[in-house]
Amino acid sequence: MTQNAPLQLSLPVHLPDDETFESYYPAKGNDQLIQTLIACAEGRGPQALFLWGPEKSGRTHLIHAACAHANESGRSSFYVPLGIHASIATALLEGLEMMDLVCIDDVDAIVGHPLWEEALFDLYNRVLERQGCALVVSGRHAPADCGFSLPDLVSRMQWGLNYQLHPMADDEKLAALQRRAAMRGLQLPEDVGKFLLNRLARDLRTLFDVLDKLDKASMVHQRKLTIPFIKEMLRL
Repeated sequence: MTQNAPLQLSLPVHLPDDETFESYYPAKGNDQLIQTLIACAEGRGPQALFLWGPEKSGRTHLIHAACAHANESGRSSFYVPLGIHASIATALLEGLEMMDLVCIDDVDAIVGHPLWEEALFDLYNRVLERQGCALVVSGRHAPADCGFSLPDLVSRMQWGLNYQLHPMADDEKLAALQRRAAMRGLQLPEDVGKFLLNRLARDLRTLFDVLDKLDKASMVHQRKLTIPFIKEMLRL
């Protein structure tokens, strides 16, 4: 669901309640990006920001967090996941410059789609002309490496600030897992956390989802999080 959308526009998208800045676990080197996103959400940051990183690097979490923070600050925001561009029209981008914060996610999805590239280029121009809206765009690659066919769009994306998301080291992921467990009233021993890191996909979303399932299982079976219990529950 979009927030405070202009012209009654809506999307079949819901912003997760748990994807906020408070629940984000930054890798070393990402602190400045988070502070910049907070500034954008509060209306005191740059007009345009492009953040990039691989799948499951936390890009979408940060964009959701920026929208949530803007709403909590009494400002309007609009979130557009371009991964669903085939089911929406480019007209959706019209008038978005009247919002306080516009977040465009998965911009790589429209590479090679001239109408969408042109529509996003036009939105950039309107945002830069208005001087009252912050535009945050995310992709898997830096603007010059995305493969857009419209050179002017690449130029616009490079005009604002560009940030690369740094991946988390294993010790940072372990700390994030233990913190998440503690928030749920669970104790996650270091050896158990390392076992999860070694046996599962290492992106935090997958790890957190598994931890949530283990939390429920531990309550049902009244057992602590041990390696034998995890092996049994996850059939590892």
